Amino acid sequence: MKSTILILISLLSASFLFGQSQYEPSEKNPFGKLNPDAPEQTADFAPLIGKCKCKSVARIDQNTWADTVMMEWTYKYIMNGMAVQDETIKEDNAHSGSIRQYNADSARWYVHYYSSTTATPTLSAWEGNKNQDGDIILYKNQPAPNGTEGFYKITFKDIADDGFNWVGQWVNKTETFVYPTWRIFCKKIE
Repeated sequence: MKSTILILISLLSASFLFGQSQYEPSEKNPFGKLNPDAPEQTADFAPLIGKCKCKSVARIDQNTWADTVMMEWTYKYIMNGMAVQDETIKEDNAHSGSIRQYNADSARWYVHYYSSTTATPTLSAWEGNKNQDGDIILYKNQPAPNGTEGFYKITFKDIADDGFNWVGQWVNKTETFVYPTWRIFCKKIE
């Protein structure tokens, strides 16, 4: 009798766990799958799911851009298909990643960024949405070096099944002044 009960408990536990992880990355689906119960906007990042080879170029100063840094940028579904995580592996060893969750109550994406270059007690966070042109635009309050109020604006654009482009730029509150600081160009490899 005890062994039958233990077998039933094991089967129920396995069934429960499978139901909680069926959309996680696996051998069959290495980048996970979108959970059908996730907010529909979770699919905003669907074309990015997978692995891309990318060229990253950052601004050194007002007139100079640094040399191109090659990188791989991988996107996958996490939290049983309810969120998206990305990870960059860069040839300069400055790796980074983000966890992206869509909050249906606020109708906004919340993106939390982390990096191997600096461990911080609080992760930076951006928020935003996909616009009518298909671009995903995220903002974080950030004053300019001279103290002018503004945002660091991230834009995923030219999103297609074979890749995307990314722009990081500082903008003033009205977006009448735009200062690009970083550009990334990606082509899908997986």
